[in-house]
Amino acid sequence: MAVDIEAVSGRRDLKAFIDLPYRLHANHPQWVPPLRLERWLFLSRRMNAFFSHGEAQYLLARRGGRVVGRASAQINHAFNDAQQKRWGWFGFFELEDDQEVAEALLDAAAAWLRGRGMERMVGPADFTMNDESGVLIEGYEEQPIIRQPWQPPYYQELLERAGMAKAMDLLMWNLEVSDRSRVLPVIFELAEKVESEHGIRVRAMRRLQLRKDLDAFAEIYNSAWAKNWDFVPYSKKDLDALAQELQLVFDKHWAFIAERKDSGEVVAIAMSFPDINQVLMKMKGRLLPLGWWYFLRKGTITTRVRVGWLGVRPEYQHTGVAAKLYVEHFNAAAVRPQSGGEMGWILETNTAMNRGMEAMGGRVVKRYRVYERVLSDATADPGSG
Repeated sequence: MAVDIEAVSGRRDLKAFIDLPYRLHANHPQWVPPLRLERWLFLSRRMNAFFSHGEAQYLLARRGGRVVGRASAQINHAFNDAQQKRWGWFGFFELEDDQEVAEALLDAAAAWLRGRGMERMVGPADFTMNDESGVLIEGYEEQPIIRQPWQPPYYQELLERAGMAKAMDLLMWNLEVSDRSRVLPVIFELAEKVESEHGIRVRAMRRLQLRKDLDAFAEIYNSAWAKNWDFVPYSKKDLDALAQELQLVFDKHWAFIAERKDSGEVVAIAMSFPDINQVLMKMKGRLLPLGWWYFLRKGTITTRVRVGWLGVRPEYQHTGVAAKLYVEHFNAAAVRPQSGGEMGWILETNTAMNRGMEAMGGRVVKRYRVYERVLSDATADPGSG
């Protein structure tokens, strides 16, 4: 039977879009089922801050009336404005092991983007690179942690047979932050000098002023990450939404701000988060009947963290403040249930950060790949909407 690609229309189609990965991955022990309610909210054009500066089309692939794949096509206008590019993105890529379905979905996404003047299609990303992004190509046996996707090996095979080219690899580094013996001594030496020689102190972020602290985070992010391949600045609406999301996983022991003692100027930040995926595995995608109980006990269930952001203003990168933030993670591990975790993702081209992870005794445990297609090579599909 032929593959039909249709734009999601109405609640019934959106339910099918959300439900597909639960069916595809139900028998894979590594896959973590997201909370279904969260997926509805995340895909809502009214609730997700992405739609204040972006647009998207959701696509379903059917064969004989049966849903066999899904994808999104989206344009992040904030990204294009910041980067002076005309890129479109695809995401939410889930499908059966079927080459025809993969090619039909990618062609439909490419046609939608090309029809809106985009010159390149990049992805997957749901909706941005700060959400779940990339296709897993190493580390299938590992359980993903917070905001990491998991896919079986055939996803990579289908994308590459469909002619998608590698754009960038994203690395996840394992760190056992309770084991100081694996860290190069120079890290601790640099950390000890940060306050006495450079007048920089580190404090914990606070839940009650999290939104205010996120303004400081945005200053660092928009400075330290500005030259990154995937950079897009955080807007006020993005920060408002991020503050709401982080309230669910925030732990003051794992979030730090480095400031100048004389002026209070923020020079660096680090935000790590207990791995809520360990809780979601027990919740099985639902709050009821017992999912809420596991969520309330998340502080005792989570044993890992994800170091999501660690950035230093370029003019302070010589001070050793990054080393000080690394050491703060070791101090947190001494008093919290979380004894280790993963750092990243880190772009494969970010030599300084990857060397820093080596100095911390880390090792790469997962590799995600982002793909691209020049849209002049795309074939329009009449079912793309």
